Amino acid sequence: MSAESKSFYLTTPIYYVNDAPHIGHAYTTVAGDVLTRWHRQRGESVWYLTGTDEHGQKVLNTATANGSSPQEWCDRLVETAWKPTWASLNIAYDDFIRTTEPRHMERVQRFLSGLKDQGHIYSGKYEGPYCIGCEEFKLPGDLLPEGLCPIHSTPCEILSEENWFFRLSAFVPQLLQHYKDHPEACQPASARNEVVAFLEGGVQDLSISRSSFDWGIPVPWDTNQVIYVWFDALLNYATAVGLGDALGSVGGKDFAQTWPADVHLVGKDILRFHAVIWPAMLMAAELPLPKKVFAHGWLLVGGEKMSKSKLTGIAPADITDHFGVDAFRYYFLRAIPFGSDGSFSWEDMGARYTSELANDFGNLASRLIAMIEKYCEGVIPAVAGNATLEAALAATLSAADSAILNLDFQSGINAIMDFCKRVNGFVTEKEPWVLAKDPNNKAELDAVLYNTAEAIRALAVLLHPVMPATTETLWNSLGADRTLGSIADQRIGNVAKWGTLPSGSKVTKGAVLFPRLEEKVD
Repeated sequence: MSAESKSFYLTTPIYYVNDAPHIGHAYTTVAGDVLTRWHRQRGESVWYLTGTDEHGQKVLNTATANGSSPQEWCDRLVETAWKPTWASLNIAYDDFIRTTEPRHMERVQRFLSGLKDQGHIYSGKYEGPYCIGCEEFKLPGDLLPEGLCPIHSTPCEILSEENWFFRLSAFVPQLLQHYKDHPEACQPASARNEVVAFLEGGVQDLSISRSSFDWGIPVPWDTNQVIYVWFDALLNYATAVGLGDALGSVGGKDFAQTWPADVHLVGKDILRFHAVIWPAMLMAAELPLPKKVFAHGWLLVGGEKMSKSKLTGIAPADITDHFGVDAFRYYFLRAIPFGSDGSFSWEDMGARYTSELANDFGNLASRLIAMIEKYCEGVIPAVAGNATLEAALAATLSAADSAILNLDFQSGINAIMDFCKRVNGFVTEKEPWVLAKDPNNKAELDAVLYNTAEAIRALAVLLHPVMPATTETLWNSLGADRTLGSIADQRIGNVAKWGTLPSGSKVTKGAVLFPRLEEKVD
């Protein structure tokens, strides 16, 4: 980690390693990747954290059922499923934390001891329902009839244990005031309203240890108990960047540069952990709170939340093998408003792939390269301007930047693709293939082709955070890598400077950006 300024710090949830990742996990992680890539292209220092949650009863039970120790199970799943999936989806994370790492476990124990020393932790007895799937102590009012978990539709266990408790209830007034003063701290508004209603309904103190199994971080002063998996897991956001390390140490410097987190991305089913328990833990430790917890909606299949336990989990490769990685990244953020539930549809993805990516974007690029090769000997013609396109690009940049910074990926992508349609309309209106028939139109033809190329240059940069591999291929086809440098180094703020693409660059015909889809075979 480097640079003096405060880094833009974004986290995903850390994911349970009881199974391989499905597209619900990928949805969150791709969203985080697009947002952090956008901030990087704005010239900001960025730190992007993801990782795995490896303790708790669910992981233990899964490992045991598979004839493995929990540590061996976690090691295998992380190295053969989780990290390879993120690599295949082109996720540019800066750190991958595992809760079984010493750096995490030591800092968690130190944090917990500090809370106990400050009087925030006491001994008590827990009796009540517990969902192993959620790893959550449930309130009776949370449950479906017959004591079923509303998330997993499975019976909850009834626990009776002597545990250690965190005085969560003591922080309710402070939490309510926080959300009143900082409504942006929990988004979208529907999520914040849910959290406020929960807080106003009365909050019990939280059991933060378990004594009936030993797969977890030992409570430092009571090694017969392990720390409750959520209390352990939530701390990853701070332990990963040096929580509690001495100020002059590497960890201490990282923490000062990074904390507090700018955005915690979470699924709405884990909102209460992140918007009630987590900030209360930080309040107790007198640490700054995250600037924003954003709870996105669920990906649904057949009307049900994506879940391996319900056989609705779809592996990302099932989709990327057919549509490609960049189309996967594009589709889920383009088709579903971030913050709302959305259903995955193979048919809808196929239709958008063909109309928006293959036809509107890919075909525009291939036509432009082909015309420059045919009419300009493969060289970008002289710099020219077009007031209409220039104004449209400036408006596009403003709209896209504002939307994406506010996690409204759909609106941001829509603004960019509307500009793409505008450029297609410009080409259709100017008919360069007709202009090329008369040598007297050479100057006008060159101007049309330059303006089209310059617009595609801007589109490539704006879409790079969403589709990094495809846009890099296009960038190189324009010859821009040789004249302007890497596409990843292009700044969002400079996108609308018309005339950036220099004349004289040699274009090259590359592979089709979005090939025609083969008919899906069941």
